[in-house]
Amino acid sequence: MDILTLERLENLFFEQGYGKIPSNLPEFNFYCHREMQGITVLHVIDYRQGLYISTDQYTHLKNQIEAFFHDRGEREVHVMTFILCDDTEKAKRLCEKDGFCWIIDSRAYRLLIHETQVADFYGWKDILEEYLFALTRENREAAHAEKTGKTDYLRNVPWVSAILVAVNVIVFLICTFTGDLLYNKGAFLVTALWQGEWYRLFTSMFLHWNVEHLFSNMIVLYYVGAIVERRLGSIPYMMLYVLSGFAGNVFSMGYELLTNAYGSSAGASGAVFGVEGALLFLVMAHRGKLESMTAGRVAFAIAFSLYCGFTSAGVNNAAHVGGVLMGFTVAAVMAAYNKIKLFFDRG
Repeated sequence: MDILTLERLENLFFEQGYGKIPSNLPEFNFYCHREMQGITVLHVIDYRQGLYISTDQYTHLKNQIEAFFHDRGEREVHVMTFILCDDTEKAKRLCEKDGFCWIIDSRAYRLLIHETQVADFYGWKDILEEYLFALTRENREAAHAEKTGKTDYLRNVPWVSAILVAVNVIVFLICTFTGDLLYNKGAFLVTALWQGEWYRLFTSMFLHWNVEHLFSNMIVLYYVGAIVERRLGSIPYMMLYVLSGFAGNVFSMGYELLTNAYGSSAGASGAVFGVEGALLFLVMAHRGKLESMTAGRVAFAIAFSLYCGFTSAGVNNAAHVGGVLMGFTVAAVMAAYNKIKLFFDRG
């Protein structure tokens, strides 16, 4: 199954703010974006359908692209060609004299940059390698799903986010029938930690004082969590959620020890803020735009939530700060790990 289609690659360009330039040739596609230094153009050649062009034709085409924008008053025009192919040697012969050309291997989902070509182009090396790594994982999951009979719909459901929401809701419903039993046993309490009840660092993440507290956390968790889960994968996302919740409680413990202001607290807010922190990193890693979100919007939402907490009574703000810092950090570490793994996998 070919999942590296021009349509999907085009959606990636759109997410990064590039607009499409109409073309009469389906094998040649052009996308442009205005940078501070001028106009950047991504020139995509689909070299998989028996297409053949000579080196002279290729050079002439790139010159025509630059001339097109110069004729419209653009002084700085930077053109990068991506050759989408399943025969890398054929593509290499076409562009070996062009420093601004990379090869996208549609069979192995890898980006090929030869030593005579530029090492990066406005951050696109990281963007494409991360995108191709995600396609590799998706291809493996699709093959597994085909073998086991799972449908595309079931694969795309954010199962971890849905399960986390369900667990929080179920625990809250149990609390409504048992009164203070679970709160007394599982809420975060520093003095209880000193008595060996360290499990409260975990159990407090699934307790909420009231329905408003539960509802606000679960709405953010499901919708924001679904995006982060799709990008990171289910198991890494679960790890991020738990680590962020732990970090929120550890920050809370540190704050209470410093201020001698001890109290009982509960809620998934630390973990939820961690999910938001991870989303902020992911958007920033995608040059400030991911799906319908921008880094500015996500940062503002986090800042506004923190502000509301600091200006309200009875809110565990230390847990919020700890959660968002941990979420951002964990997402960054996971991204670095994926790049290192990708490097070694491709030898």
